[in-house]
Amino acid sequence: MSGHSHWASIKHKKGAADAKRSKVFSKLSREITVAAKDGGGDPVFNAKLRMIIDRAKALNMPSDNIERSVKKGTGEIEGVVLEPVLYEAYGPGGVAVIIEGITDNKNRSLGEIKKIIADHGGKMVAEGAIRWLFERRGIIEADPVKVSKNQEELEMAAIESGAEDIYWHADILDIYSKPENLESVKNNLGEKGIEAESAALGWVAKENIQISEKEQEACQKLFEALDENDAVQEIYYNTR
Repeated sequence: MSGHSHWASIKHKKGAADAKRSKVFSKLSREITVAAKDGGGDPVFNAKLRMIIDRAKALNMPSDNIERSVKKGTGEIEGVVLEPVLYEAYGPGGVAVIIEGITDNKNRSLGEIKKIIADHGGKMVAEGAIRWLFERRGIIEADPVKVSKNQEELEMAAIESGAEDIYWHADILDIYSKPENLESVKNNLGEKGIEAESAALGWVAKENIQISEKEQEACQKLFEALDENDAVQEIYYNTR
């Protein structure tokens, strides 16, 4: 399996400017609402909701915001109807791109995403056209510095915790699991004193392609533009 190629935008940085943090919280709020709608508002019994709330707390999202988002999902507070969406596209250099989103208007969001991709030299493709190039996996990120482990110790702990595969990028270890084992692997790591930087289901490319530096820059601009769209939650691609 190739390495995890995931657009890690400003949303993962605690020190983001207020405007960016507001966008981060808005996107997290949507995730929480959809998770609560799908699996109930009690994080004890809704593992997906629990992991999103953990991520929100790690980024200092106010508890009131979290609670309000949960209540929107359970119907205790009236709100717009949110739906998950998934788009597939080719970006500059033939890079395969999966875009996960949440929207209150599928037609509007489809039009916006299609325009962004076209404006940056890419094209939308039919559902399923590139998804086969990726695998659905649980993805846990761990920083050896923050958990006071060297790389070898962290790798061993990941394997002992039930990881299917591991991959290093920028001194961060990606720990892969089967989707249904994500929470148990995360908990096993926690018992070993390893707190995850993030833990979520995601798409991992089976193979990565090589593109030119110019094409990489064009992809970067595409991902930045997509990330600015309110409906876009996550972006995955098959190049490093």
